[in-house]
Amino acid sequence: YDEKFARSIFEMIEGFGEYGFPESHAASFAILVYVSAWIKRHEPAAFLAALLNAQPLGFYSPSQLVQDARRHQVEVKPPDVMCSDWDCTLEGEGGLSQGMPCAAVAGETCKPHRVETMDHRRRQPAVRLGLRMVSGLSSAGAARLIEARTAAAFHDVEDLARRAELGTHDLNSLAQANALASLAGHRRQAAWQVAAIGPLPPMFKEVPAAEAALELPPAPEGREILADYRSMGLTLNRHPLALLRARLKAMNLSSADEMRSFGHGKLARTAGIVTMRQRPQTAKGTIFVTLEDETGSTNVIIWPSLLERQRAEVLNARLMTVYGIWQREGQVMHLVAKRIVDHSVLLGSLAVSSREFH
Repeated sequence: YDEKFARSIFEMIEGFGEYGFPESHAASFAILVYVSAWIKRHEPAAFLAALLNAQPLGFYSPSQLVQDARRHQVEVKPPDVMCSDWDCTLEGEGGLSQGMPCAAVAGETCKPHRVETMDHRRRQPAVRLGLRMVSGLSSAGAARLIEARTAAAFHDVEDLARRAELGTHDLNSLAQANALASLAGHRRQAAWQVAAIGPLPPMFKEVPAAEAALELPPAPEGREILADYRSMGLTLNRHPLALLRARLKAMNLSSADEMRSFGHGKLARTAGIVTMRQRPQTAKGTIFVTLEDETGSTNVIIWPSLLERQRAEVLNARLMTVYGIWQREGQVMHLVAKRIVDHSVLLGSLAVSSREFH
């Protein structure tokens, strides 16, 4: 080919590289955003189950995803050895788990259950958390559990341990996640029953042991929430800050929901669990923090000058209190921080995690 023809081909390729590729990339991303938004809007239960099954990914932890779904009236049920699969599933009318053995009484079935979304336009199935959400449970142990349950419903914890051939570690993981509730009752009762189960010689493998049951009191709500976060990284009980709300109110701290009614320029103060810290290269040192409480999330902007003065609080706080100026333009709202206080001590031993600078 002559040089003129070669140059014309090169110029066309160069033009596509400078304009065509970014345009096609933007178009494909726009389609993904639109489809994701449509599914979240019209099928929020399926959206939640899919994201939980695809973890780890994205900016949002399972706890954030579950909290958001519940605020949009999606019912989320705990993992349960009597009906949970490995993955999270939809349960009830139109769901994937309809008709599986599930209930406090072995042998009952999951009844069709759907809840209405906030706009009352479409009814949604409940989301049943899968055994994948149980920290420490092996995938092999979960597979044996599901296989044994498919053959016949479990009668009690001992029956489950024997037929699914679960070791002490897997049994303790299930007990700590309260996934044995339908067989053993509350978390403490399950842990007690698991502690009584030990390895048996092969000749006694099929012989159940009769022993008088000991009834233990359930743990207080705060301890239940701590155990939820340790065993699953989330809770289906009240949000941790709901337990602290009276104390935060006495400190004149507003919730995320209360601040949504604030006008532009209003002095505001709030506290929330840190779920994300971001510092984009294009932001010239500005840090963006997301705080979560029982009513929703708050976006916080921290300028470099404040970061210099309060680096320890900005980077280390699990429970962050922010004093600042509320800014809003339409539905876009954020809090520009002027002072930060680390109130992590109020969380005690609560194990929460945040996405750091990704």
